[in-house]
Amino acid sequence: MGSELLTSLAEAKIIAIIRGIPVGTGRETARALSEGGISFLEITLNTEGALEMITDLKESFGDKLRIGAGTVLDVKMAEKAVDAGAEYIISPNLDEGVLAYGREKGVVVWPGTMTPSEMVRAHQLGAEAVKVFPIGSLGVKYIKDVRAPLSHIPMVATGGINQENIQEVLRYGVTAVGLGGNLVDNALIKKGEFKKITEIARRYVQLAEEVNMHVTK
Repeated sequence: MGSELLTSLAEAKIIAIIRGIPVGTGRETARALSEGGISFLEITLNTEGALEMITDLKESFGDKLRIGAGTVLDVKMAEKAVDAGAEYIISPNLDEGVLAYGREKGVVVWPGTMTPSEMVRAHQLGAEAVKVFPIGSLGVKYIKDVRAPLSHIPMVATGGINQENIQEVLRYGVTAVGLGGNLVDNALIKKGEFKKITEIARRYVQLAEEVNMHVTK
């Protein structure tokens, strides 16, 4: 399952991060992102009603979207996320207990890492990919630097990715990028402007596809 999920992510290139959206807007947000070409959604557990949203979106869009849980800080949170229907778990931190839980239950875990030591440790513990965070503070060149010695570890660059730097980050060889507020704009969601969310999603997908086309030539 993990390898299939990672392969699908490598093709999709983008994880849309849903954090702090108003209660009751989950379906419309997911539909808007899906119509824009997004197929991976991460629902962060510090969002009100996150577990219910995971269950609902899994039931409503399970054939179109890969629904995962984000901001999973410990094993108890991981258990609740999986019970709610999360296909995968993403964390901002490296919790060895969460990785062990994922291995035991056959659930994919992409832990958060910043240093090369954390990346290697996570990989040794069985993480198929690691989240590298926060790129907005570290700078996109950081990805280039750590990819040089650690190119064998699939990475998901997260934090500060935007339309201006997404192609540069992808060209450094990351498996995918995580996009939060620059894609899932809570201000637009509060206004009910879901068509704009779709337009933004289409633009990001187009930018990612341009990199894919360049790589495959």
